[in-house]
Amino acid sequence: MIEFKSEEQSQLQLVEREDVDDEEELFEAIDKLISQGINAGDVKKLQDAGIYTCNGLMMHTKKSLTGIKGLSEAKVDKICEAAEKIVNFGYITGSDVLLRRKSVVRITTGSQALDELLGGGIETLSITEAFGEFRSGKTQLAHTLCVSTQLPLSMRGGNGKVAYIDTEGTFRPDRIVPIAERFGLDAGAVLDNIIYARAYTYEHQYNLLLGLAAKMSEEPFRLLIVDSVIALFRVDFTGRGELAERQQKLAQMLSRLTKIAEEFNVAVYMTNQVIADPGGGVFISDPKKPAGGHVLAHAATIRLMFRKGKGEQRICKVFDAPNLPENEAISSPPHSSLAANIFHKRITEADSH
Repeated sequence: MIEFKSEEQSQLQLVEREDVDDEEELFEAIDKLISQGINAGDVKKLQDAGIYTCNGLMMHTKKSLTGIKGLSEAKVDKICEAAEKIVNFGYITGSDVLLRRKSVVRITTGSQALDELLGGGIETLSITEAFGEFRSGKTQLAHTLCVSTQLPLSMRGGNGKVAYIDTEGTFRPDRIVPIAERFGLDAGAVLDNIIYARAYTYEHQYNLLLGLAAKMSEEPFRLLIVDSVIALFRVDFTGRGELAERQQKLAQMLSRLTKIAEEFNVAVYMTNQVIADPGGGVFISDPKKPAGGHVLAHAATIRLMFRKGKGEQRICKVFDAPNLPENEAISSPPHSSLAANIFHKRITEADSH
C-alpha cells in the first residue's frame, strides 16, 4: 500500500486544463472552426449537439451531422473540410503512433501487485471492463479509482477529475472518505472532484455521455466510470424479439465510450454483470460468462474477471488484453492491515502452460 502523508499532499489541487501544455495537443476546440470560415452560429449548433472538439466532430458520420437541426449537407461538407485542415485523421507512421502512446496515463489501483498485473494501472485511451458476480470487488475498485485518479502524475495518479455514471445505485460517497484518508488526501476535496449521475434508463445513460463532452473540454478529467454498463439494457429490453435492437443500442453507447476515451485521453472503467452459460459444461467449476455478447467483448480493450476466492478473498484475472498475459491477483482478507481490495500477484499453473 502507498501512503502520502505530508502536508503538501494532504490538499488536492488539480492542474487546470490551460496550464498543461501536453493537453493542448490532445484535442482542438470546436471554436477553431470559426478561423476556417465556419459561421459562429453553426459552431454553436454543434456544441448544442454535444460536439465540443474538432476531434470529436471527425468521429461523427456526415449522416449524423446532417441530423442536427439547422445543418444542411452543404454546411456539413464545409464543416468537415475545415476540421480536416485542423485535425489530421489520415495515415501516420508507426513512429508517430508510438509518440502518441506516450500520452497514455496509467492510474494506480492502490495495489502494487494489481498494478503489475495491469502493466502499471488502468490505462487512459482505453476501456477497461471488470465483470463478475455480485460482491466480487468490481465496485470497490471503482471507488478506489475515484481517489487514485486524483493523485499527481508523480504518484502514479491521473491528476484529473472523475465522472461516475451509476446505473444500479451502488455509489457511496461515505466509502470514498476512508480511501482518501488512506492516500493522505482531503476527503472533501476528493468528493468535490467527482461528478456523479444516476441513470434510470438506457436512453438516460447515453444522454449523460453526450453531456460529458462539454465538461471534459473545459476541465481536466481523467476517468469515466460506468457501473454497470449492461444493467439498464437488460431491464429495458426483454426477450429474444428485442435482442437485436438491444445490441445495436449497446453498440452505439460503447462506441460513444470509445470516442470519449480517445478524444479526451481519459480512462473508461466499466463494470459488467455475468450470466449463466448453459454451454459451459459440468466440468467447468464456474460456468458464467460476461453479459453483452460479442458487441461488448469487442469494445473493451482490457477485460478483467473478478470472482470470489476462499472466505473473503477476491481474485482478479486478466481475461483478455492486447498486451497482457492471463495472470491473476488475489486480495488480502479483510482482517489484514491493508484494505480489502489490495491484491497480490498470483500466476496459476493453468495460466503458465
